[in-house]
Amino acid sequence: MSRSYPIWVDVDACIYKSSKSYGAKDTNQQTIYVGTSRSNSHELVRILTTKREKGNYIVFKFSVDGKVIKTKYIDKKTKEIVANHIAEENIKNEERANVE
Repeated sequence: MSRSYPIWVDVDACIYKSSKSYGAKDTNQQTIYVGTSRSNSHELVRILTTKREKGNYIVFKFSVDGKVIKTKYIDKKTKEIVANHIAEENIKNEERANVE
C-alpha cells in the first residue's frame, strides 16, 4: 500500500540503476560522510528537513549544519505556498558567486 508523506526524498547515486526514494512525516536528517573507506570517513555535512504546524500554516524548514537555509509556508486550507524564504546570507553568497 502506498503512503503519502509530507517530506519526500529522492536519492540518485552512481551505484543505483535508478533513483531510490523514501518519505518522512515530520523530520528527516541525513549525515553525509566522505573519505577513503568506512573506517576512514569524516562528516562533511548534516542536512535536516522538518515539518511543523504553526497556526493556519504548515512550515517546512531545510537546514544545513544547523543553519536554516530555506523555509516554505503552506496554507492548510488552500494547500498553496504562501511564503518562501531563503536565508539572506545565502542570497549574498549566491550573488558573490555570480560575480566571481
